[in-house]
Amino acid sequence: MPDTLTDLLFPAYGVRGALVEITSGIDAMLGARHYAPDVRRLVGQAIAAMPLLASHSKFEGRINLQFQGKGALQMLVAQIDRHLQVRGMAKAAADAQGDFETLMHDGTLAVMLDPDAGTQGYQAFVPTRGATLSRALEGYFAQSEQLPTMLRLALGPQRIAGILLQRLPEGSFDADGWDHLQILLDTLGEEEHGAIDGATLLRRLFHEEDLRVFEPRPLKLACRCDRGSIASLLLSLGESEIEPVLVEQGKVDVTCEFCGQQYLFMPDEVRQLYAAERSEPATATRH
Repeated sequence: MPDTLTDLLFPAYGVRGALVEITSGIDAMLGARHYAPDVRRLVGQAIAAMPLLASHSKFEGRINLQFQGKGALQMLVAQIDRHLQVRGMAKAAADAQGDFETLMHDGTLAVMLDPDAGTQGYQAFVPTRGATLSRALEGYFAQSEQLPTMLRLALGPQRIAGILLQRLPEGSFDADGWDHLQILLDTLGEEEHGAIDGATLLRRLFHEEDLRVFEPRPLKLACRCDRGSIASLLLSLGESEIEPVLVEQGKVDVTCEFCGQQYLFMPDEVRQLYAAERSEPATATRH
């Protein structure tokens, strides 16, 4: 099934896994910016990684994968929330090119957990050595969870795909079985991975294995922006900052960093927002 996250289990080896497949919303998300091919590929891989990072987590909140750098790639952000809604974007030079390590040179990559409420956030840095984001995130899992992990991520013409295999935190673990699964997974090329559906992938790689495939969970590649959230942003900036923009431009035009959707606010609409805020009772709390 497309646009799903599917849990996997190899009971004989003590290995769990997850499979992600997205076919909807790719053009809407990645078409907002004119990404160079290598940057587009990296954004697609980052999007594929997010459901895998969330697949076996009980964390209630948003998981962010965020990069900041000073080279051709200045920013990369991918996010997933507890409803399995995922999005991603990058800021990069028009001619940015190179493998993962080249694009990440002199930058910082981190996984950040942003809780819904009640708990403290968490941040862990991801090593940027190696040619692929997959290898970097394997290092993150080894560092943060001390569990052997394998990931493969791919962006195809019409598909974002990923697969994760990981040692179970408890129970028996078959080291020879793990090595066997790694050999099988290493036969999967990125181009093939991005071109075939998840069921075909599992059949090609693991048709002789004792593999349990659980009920797929739906996920969605889409931005969370809407007119209401942009209005809240304008209110948070404050009337003193927005009023000069209205005087100079006769409007406020906001473009979402992720999906590229434009939101146009005319002067009367903006001033009504601030007037409504001023009329709220002093004890009211706006969310």
